[in-house]
Amino acid sequence: MITPNMHYADLKDSYLFYNIAQKTNRYLQDHPGTHLYRMGIGDVSLPLCDVVIKALHEAVDDQADKGRFHGYMPECGAPFLREAIARHYRGRGVDIADDEVFVSSGASDELGDILDLFDRGSSALVIEPAYPAYVDANVMAGRRIIHLPSGEDNGFLPEPCDEAKADIIYICSPNNPTGAVFNREQLGKWVDFANSNGSVILFDAAYEAFIEDETLPHSIFEIEGAKTCAIEICSLSKTAGFTGTRLGYTVIPKALVRSGMCLNEMWIRNRTTKTNGVSYIIQKGGAAVFTDEGQEQIQENIRVYKNNAKILTDALDEIGIWYCGGKNAPYIWLKCPGGMGSWEFFDYLLNEVQVVGTPGEGFGACGEGFFRFSTFGSPEDTKEAAERLKKLLS
Repeated sequence: MITPNMHYADLKDSYLFYNIAQKTNRYLQDHPGTHLYRMGIGDVSLPLCDVVIKALHEAVDDQADKGRFHGYMPECGAPFLREAIARHYRGRGVDIADDEVFVSSGASDELGDILDLFDRGSSALVIEPAYPAYVDANVMAGRRIIHLPSGEDNGFLPEPCDEAKADIIYICSPNNPTGAVFNREQLGKWVDFANSNGSVILFDAAYEAFIEDETLPHSIFEIEGAKTCAIEICSLSKTAGFTGTRLGYTVIPKALVRSGMCLNEMWIRNRTTKTNGVSYIIQKGGAAVFTDEGQEQIQENIRVYKNNAKILTDALDEIGIWYCGGKNAPYIWLKCPGGMGSWEFFDYLLNEVQVVGTPGEGFGACGEGFFRFSTFGSPEDTKEAAERLKKLLS
């Protein structure tokens, strides 16, 4: 009889967003026709920008022409897209080679797949509150997980310490769910810590496009020493609205070596074994993002989401509720009022003002008593939700 992966039995019974969906669906069944103001799941609400749509149409037409048709794509990514991404990094002063960039079907997929590079006996450090998939992917692999809590006292940006020693270190900045962003000095401490301990940082940069303060690093490779200890995983989902088209990229420097093994070469071997590449059509759309016109157009959409953040943070300021994030990130992390628990506050908002957010407890134990709002909703819904929050909580 085949033995299944018994580590799945160690997972929590249900996923955070599944629980939210169940609660909202039950509410709608009991209150048919009610409009919910959804600021929970971080899905975008604006369409792909014009230059991307044009590129996608052109790529579809290519597939109808024998001379321009593309079948299997290179497993590590089309050269035109790898070059465009590396050039984008170099434009920011980060020297990345084209063949250090790997095209993926999105950051969520890559964050799980990248664990193939590490022995299952390795340990993983997760700074909590954290995106639940960090924990779950390592539970599935049977790894030892070290949970490093953060809180108001350190702005949800903890420094490395002896308790944080691990083989794999997850850092997400700007952070999901807290919206907190590591500055150069803070991130430099983690880079030094990883290099001194032989650790590898998995740097989730999915929200870097929302950074307004240019003194803050968009990439970990802006930090001296990062090329010998870090892998950066990024996504076009929130940067350019690719949540439904699925495209991301991973940067693995050739200088990243552990136990005589070059992780860049290992990942080439992994991708050429386990994938057949990302669709030519989607990669053509992705390349358009990195043109001058594409950068201008995606910033127009990002400004809409940033304005949503300002509407919500202005409301929270008026009410007098503590929060972080919202300025350099698309998430706002607030303290539940009146000592409420996070699921208690979820139910309160849903039932009283039909506003849906995300309970902090779902991001780890130290998220209890906190709550996350996403700023990816429509401006109209965001304005109405802000007004409802002020009336309810003032």
